[in-house]
Amino acid sequence: MPPESQSSPSVTAVRADTHRGQRKKAGFRGGLLRQMLTWHWISSALALFGMLIFAVTGFTLNHAGQIGAEPVVETVETELPEPVLNELIGFQAEGQKHLPESLVSWLDEAHAIRLGGGQQEWSEYELYVSLPRPGGDAWLSIELPGGAVVYESTERGWVAYFNDLHKGRNTGTAWSWFIDFFALGCVIFCLTGLAVLWLHSRERAAVWPVTGLGVLMPLLLLLLFVH
Repeated sequence: MPPESQSSPSVTAVRADTHRGQRKKAGFRGGLLRQMLTWHWISSALALFGMLIFAVTGFTLNHAGQIGAEPVVETVETELPEPVLNELIGFQAEGQKHLPESLVSWLDEAHAIRLGGGQQEWSEYELYVSLPRPGGDAWLSIELPGGAVVYESTERGWVAYFNDLHKGRNTGTAWSWFIDFFALGCVIFCLTGLAVLWLHSRERAAVWPVTGLGVLMPLLLLLLFVH
C-alpha cells in the first residue's frame, strides 16, 4: 500500500500564516466594531433629548406661519421715587456703565421687573434697557430728568420659546455652549454610525444603496427646487 500523502512543511506554514492573518483581521474588525458601537450608543444617549427637541422645533419652525400664537403684552407706566431718581441722575452725570442697585431693587420689588442681563443705552434724556429673551421680548424706558417709567413685555408662548432655543436666539452663553457640545455629539453619533454601516456592509447588501439614497434625496431637492 502506498504511503499516505502528507503536506509539505512549507504548505503547512503558509496555511498556518493564513489562518493567523484571518484571525488577526477578524479580531481587529470585531474590536473596531465594539469600539464604534460603544461610542455610538454613548453619543446617542447624550444627544437623545436634545435631538428630539431640535427635531420637533425644526418642524415647528418650518410651519411657523401655520402655528397660530397670540402675543401677550404687559405694559407698566409709573414714576420713579425721588431718591431712586436722584441716584440715577447722579449715575448719568458720572458716566457709570451699570445701574444703581436702588433702581434694580425697586423695579423688582414694586413691579416684578428684573433687569438682569439687560442691554443699557444712555442718552441725555433717557435710559433705555433692552431685555430680549427666548420666546419674548421686553424693554424699559426711563425719561430723564423727569423719572417717567414705561415698561413693556411681550410673551409669544411656548412654541416661540422652543423655536428660539433651536436658533440660539437670546439664550445666553450657557445654552450656546450646550449647542456646540450637542453638535459635537451628533457628529460623533453620525460618524460612528457610518463606521458601523461600513463594518456590516459585507453581510448587508442594502447598506450602501440606502445610504446613497439618503444623500441623494436632499441634494436633488436643493438642485431642482431651491434656487
